[in-house]
Amino acid sequence: MRISEIFYSIQGEGMLVGVPSVFVRTSGCNLRCVWCDTPYTSWAPEGGDWTVDRIMETVGTFPADHVVVTGGEPMIAPQIVELTQRLRQLGRHITIETAGTVTAAVACDLMSISPKLKNSTPFERDGGRWAPQHERLRWQPGVLKELMAAYEYQLKFVIADPQDLAELEQMRQALEAPRGKVLLMPEGTNAETIRQRGLWLAEICKERGYRFSPRLHVDLWGDKRGV
Repeated sequence: MRISEIFYSIQGEGMLVGVPSVFVRTSGCNLRCVWCDTPYTSWAPEGGDWTVDRIMETVGTFPADHVVVTGGEPMIAPQIVELTQRLRQLGRHITIETAGTVTAAVACDLMSISPKLKNSTPFERDGGRWAPQHERLRWQPGVLKELMAAYEYQLKFVIADPQDLAELEQMRQALEAPRGKVLLMPEGTNAETIRQRGLWLAEICKERGYRFSPRLHVDLWGDKRGV
């Protein structure tokens, strides 16, 4: 498997925010979000080839009961099924961070699904050459419903503008997802941008019954790797 990094931190997003976790970040993605905060796993994938044994040995050096398999898009990583099964044998709680465009028979305790809104499409970045593929793949309701039926899940949406809410609501209704399973997260790679957007986004969550997700790791450490 191509691994970008493995590190020990706290979960910064979603229902398990604040939980000490080992992060296994795979490299490679089938999408190209314009605001991607890990471009070293998508726009310019980097990392080395790791065996599952080596990954397991590294994970075992950290005193955490929770492991987050993230990316990039971990669901397209070779041996993702074997890796998650081995983590389950180790007795770890497994969160998988995915855009929900592909599925695999993984072992998972929390499927953290982040369907991409149109605000993610790179119409201009890199000459717009990734936009057609991104638009074609970013919304896969059949795959999303399959993941939601098979696993405990959360739906995290990155919100950049109040106008994003109309598309979000269309997606939620199409998936028949309870509002309590939907988390809204302000887009941004620095604490001030996230705070400013979070102020109006929190009010929307209060009005519509969605859950608000911070980006705690950005608040604490900024836009850095390995945190």
